[in-house]
Amino acid sequence: MTRSQSRTRLLLSLVVEAGDPRLVAWRERCDPVELWHAVVRGGPEIPGPWHEAAAEAPRRADQALRRAEEAGGRWVVPGSSAWPVALDDLDQIDGIGQVAGAPLGLWVRGGGDLSSIAAAPVAVVGARGCTTYGAEAASDIAADCADQGHAVVSGAAFGIDACAHRGALLAGGPTVAVLACGVDVDYPKAHAALLRRIGEEGLVISEFAPGAEPQRHRFLVRNRLIAALSVGVVVVEAARRSGSLNTLHWADQLGRTTMVVPGPITSQASCGTHLAVRDGKALLVTSGRDVVADTFGVIDADVPAISPAARRVWLRLGAEPQPAEQVAAALRLSPVPVLRALRELERHAVVVGDGNGWRRDRVPGGAQGVG
Repeated sequence: MTRSQSRTRLLLSLVVEAGDPRLVAWRERCDPVELWHAVVRGGPEIPGPWHEAAAEAPRRADQALRRAEEAGGRWVVPGSSAWPVALDDLDQIDGIGQVAGAPLGLWVRGGGDLSSIAAAPVAVVGARGCTTYGAEAASDIAADCADQGHAVVSGAAFGIDACAHRGALLAGGPTVAVLACGVDVDYPKAHAALLRRIGEEGLVISEFAPGAEPQRHRFLVRNRLIAALSVGVVVVEAARRSGSLNTLHWADQLGRTTMVVPGPITSQASCGTHLAVRDGKALLVTSGRDVVADTFGVIDADVPAISPAARRVWLRLGAEPQPAEQVAAALRLSPVPVLRALRELERHAVVVGDGNGWRRDRVPGGAQGVG
């Protein structure tokens, strides 16, 4: 991706609201550069607000880049080594409501490696007005997942989201906050310290430009990113019409593992999660161990301790050699973290590679790997 193409995507992101399904239709017809020229020219096929906003887009782009630099942020686009290619799955499914499509790019703040953190993350989301039980469950599950090396993704909101982030941080693991505003905006303001710490030890990301304030519909728009970034999504407490169930629906469409935590049958805060189980839309989990087992499978105890990313690659391999690029494509990852995982597995002598690709090898003790 050239600098010019990256800027074109940035310009488009400033004239088209994130998640606009009309953008999906246009991107099927032409590339971003061609679309930008069409937006500048205007015409009956181009929505009026897009054309009107195009005149100010270059100035706003420069302003957004300055604000991002001041906040320690950066603009990341598809095609770069840092891009989490799992987000591209959003272009392969129908939208929900009036939201559809993968983002044109992401604003990223923090010192973490986005492609590595996105190799095997788990999302933990839920009600803002959570109960004490829900808060403790979210924190414990996030800590368990982080302790096993999985990044925890959530939305930095009050309630379950904040508990999930804090649980991951307490366990010493990275966590990713996906915002409905700019990465330099502390929202909610009470979470300024939490967002600062997430940025120090993990990542804060958004598809909305720096300085953008949260708007109600943007929370539903960002939910698709939480689902797409994650390998599995856990909902801890959700009322019947909770926004967290919207994240679960996105995960279901994307083929991610969908899970919920049970609550008391008398609790209105859990009626949405219970209904998801009854409708067969989610698995019931009670611990981080359940989450990891349901999402990634179980590797035989004789297999040496390996990272979550390597575990995910291991489970994809079989007896027949597969090229690293094929494994990466199947897992919706960029080749860099997959090659890193393969080298890790090779050091543990559990895979072998040759000119035909990579395959599993017998592990010490004669175990074959997956239990």
